[in-house]
Amino acid sequence: MLLSRVSALIAVRLQADGEDDVPLLGRLSYDRADPYAVRAQFFTRDTALPSWCFDRQMLAEGLQRPVGEGDVTFRPQWTAGGEAVRIALRDSAGGQGAVLLLDARAVTAFLDETYAVIAPGAETFDADGFLEELLAR
Repeated sequence: MLLSRVSALIAVRLQADGEDDVPLLGRLSYDRADPYAVRAQFFTRDTALPSWCFDRQMLAEGLQRPVGEGDVTFRPQWTAGGEAVRIALRDSAGGQGAVLLLDARAVTAFLDETYAVIAPGAETFDADGFLEELLAR
């Protein structure tokens, strides 16, 4: 059976300035229909936070070295709990931001599942289909 989507729930820590980290839950999702993107939704105990869309390759590279600029950056970081990927999110309108720490092993396992759907470098983009869908709106 050919997989078309994968999803994973992982523990996330929101770093707060001068305060204890806030535990969150994150859902990372990948869909063959959008092969370059990883969607991320973060939740507190009772609230869903804004969704983000990350570049899959940047997320993978962020496990090894700093990447990105602007609204989203990734970099590896050692924590008391082990190796993590640090994701810095910035709101370009208001200058506000957030720093999230995701367990590197969980992110790696999720990425490995996405590679079973579409291998790195095998992604394609249907520009004609995209334009057709866009013009139909």
